[in-house]
Amino acid sequence: MDLVGVIIVVSVALFFTYTNGFHDSANAIATSVSTRALTPRAALAMAAVMNLAGAFLGEGVAKTVSKGLIATPEGDEGLIIIFASLTGAVVWNLITWYFGLPSSSSHALFGGLVGAALAASSHVHWDGVLEKVVIPMVVSPVIGLLLGYLVMLVILWAFRRANPHKAKRHFRIAQTVSAAGMALGHGIQDAQKTMGIVVMALIAGGYHDGHSIPVWVKFACAAMLSLGTYAGGWRIMRTLGRKIIELDPPQGFAAEATASSVLYTTAFIFRAPISTTHIITSAIMGVGSTKRFSAVRWGVAKNIVGGWFLTMPAAGLVAALAWYATDFLVG
Repeated sequence: MDLVGVIIVVSVALFFTYTNGFHDSANAIATSVSTRALTPRAALAMAAVMNLAGAFLGEGVAKTVSKGLIATPEGDEGLIIIFASLTGAVVWNLITWYFGLPSSSSHALFGGLVGAALAASSHVHWDGVLEKVVIPMVVSPVIGLLLGYLVMLVILWAFRRANPHKAKRHFRIAQTVSAAGMALGHGIQDAQKTMGIVVMALIAGGYHDGHSIPVWVKFACAAMLSLGTYAGGWRIMRTLGRKIIELDPPQGFAAEATASSVLYTTAFIFRAPISTTHIITSAIMGVGSTKRFSAVRWGVAKNIVGGWFLTMPAAGLVAALAWYATDFLVG
């Protein structure tokens, strides 16, 4: 039973990674596509490759997910909790993708973990949830907003005497680098989150000791994230690339450079699993504010932020219902 359960849970985890890829592909490439720095297909191919590479750079985020948020019992009980967690995350990903809302796949997963654990009366490491999830969820968008604003101000000052057309042409070239950096950061963060879930399933099923990440788990999660990324998330891409603000190449470069720097810092220094969606969206808002405050479509931004705060409880509720249903069927 454990082996079958492990296979099912790992398969659902990899499907979640695939939905994460097409849901979050816009995070890496929406700005470079909207400014015409890259064609959509070229941008998606580049993002897929960089996602694959990023997945192999470190294990800190994966270990935070696998041991720092909930206590997972061994055996079928633990596997049901993980299965229900993933179900909540996948359902929320598909709902928000359908409506073109750039919500966080990461927080859908975390909400699913907490919701399923509470339904199962399993222990939740609330200090870990607060320190590694809730605080970064609130602080990272503020940092992205302010840092994006400051980076754009520096660019405007540094190129104040430059020929506008020539500067934009150069920034289109620079955006290929910043978009690649953003995609690499997405791989570092988001592939590792699913690696942590797969390790939890292997431990619960009795097929792994410790929290190290087997190579096959790294490769499988990286490959599925890359495939999902290449499939593309056109609905969300339009929201990030056009609906918040009409970006030009310097603004796109500033937003991507800001977001990727925050992703690297949180992954390598703090080992905190932050949302790539939150950080790129807030960076775009900060960059756009330098043009004029009204240039940002704050109504769209308000709906996006509302979705951020709804994600964890909504995914948690779906995960709890999934736990009750699965526990009833298995029992």
